[in-house]
Amino acid sequence: MEICNCTAAETPNRDHQYSRRSFVKLGSLGLGASLLFSPSPARAGAADALLLSCMDYRLVDDLVRFMDSKGLTDKYDHVILAGAAAGATAEKFSSWNKTFWEHLQVAIDLHKVHKVIVVDHRDCGAYKIAYGPEHTKDPALERAVHAAVLLPLALEIRQKYKDLHVETYLMALDGTVEPIGEHA
Repeated sequence: MEICNCTAAETPNRDHQYSRRSFVKLGSLGLGASLLFSPSPARAGAADALLLSCMDYRLVDDLVRFMDSKGLTDKYDHVILAGAAAGATAEKFSSWNKTFWEHLQVAIDLHKVHKVIVVDHRDCGAYKIAYGPEHTKDPALERAVHAAVLLPLALEIRQKYKDLHVETYLMALDGTVEPIGEHA
């Protein structure tokens, strides 16, 4: 077995599983308990936010970059529903509505989130299913349709959870993001 002479932060693959024999060897060296029972920094404590976003494959990397730019790397839970805010509210996706609220409650209970970030995106197929495709032909109308869904969802979250901060955004297909509503 190879022993690494590196710091805890540099220890490679801290999450791999050890065989019983490996654990005994590590334990005899005093390393087993520290590797197995000390939480990694990303797992310690609470999450800062819950992100609700769409499932669209075109924007996965852009969403990660956006959350990283907000200083939330490894500090948020992520709920993915087609349409994001539409998935959480539209009658067309009524069974998902309950799913969103249950996920939010679990994120609050388990990870003590204090913020909800909802990111919708332009040219969203779920919005076309729920609200028709016409709105996507005019950027101003498309923004208005997203705002008409995002802002009531934000208000409902604030009404149910007075201590939660809510931020709503609209992402373009090039990854640029614009806020929808007030962000204090």
